[in-house]
Amino acid sequence: MPVQLLFTCLFFSTYPSKYALLVRDIFHEELDEINNALISLGKQTQLALDSATHALLTADLALAEKVIADDDKVDDAQHSLDAKTIDLMARQQPVANDLRALVTSLRMSADLERMGDMAHHIAKLARMRYPATAVPPELLLTVQEMGRVASKIVGKAVKIIAYRDTEAAKVLEKDDDEMDILHRKLFAVLLDESWSHGIETTIDMTLIGRYYERFADHAVSVSRR
Repeated sequence: MPVQLLFTCLFFSTYPSKYALLVRDIFHEELDEINNALISLGKQTQLALDSATHALLTADLALAEKVIADDDKVDDAQHSLDAKTIDLMARQQPVANDLRALVTSLRMSADLERMGDMAHHIAKLARMRYPATAVPPELLLTVQEMGRVASKIVGKAVKIIAYRDTEAAKVLEKDDDEMDILHRKLFAVLLDESWSHGIETTIDMTLIGRYYERFADHAVSVSRR
């Protein structure tokens, strides 16, 4: 046995409390890494949504294609995060608050991945209608505002994860109410007698409204957790 390793073993066998503290410090460092990975994943979904919204409103095919392609990166990030979380649970066998934190991390990463899927769907719809703009003129401002509100909500959710701000998490649901109002406003336009864009556009706009609404719901779920 190398001298350094022998010394280390003898030291920690003599001072077991110091060994326990070291293990605990390493565990909390790994917990922080998981938290940072959640923050990074949240930022990825926010960027994807902002890009998808721009592509949708401006018929930017190249940007839509990038969002679609980058969805694999979001999926890979989620899988890597979950693997780290499960590995940490298996090695450290945490209990109480630490175990709840790790289980919650798995649920939050699933919500964030679904948010990435919503951005992906919006970009695919932009690509499908290219070279036309998928959103008719009378709904451009509403959809633009839905994108802004959704981006604001996920931005706040990321800060809540970063700072563990439970008070901010309670307030976030009020922002989601703003999204619900916009969602109802969109449907009011679709159901109005003056609507003249046909079934295909009606279906497109119904889906778009649903994607933004679900994106915001998942962000609120993250903040609740």
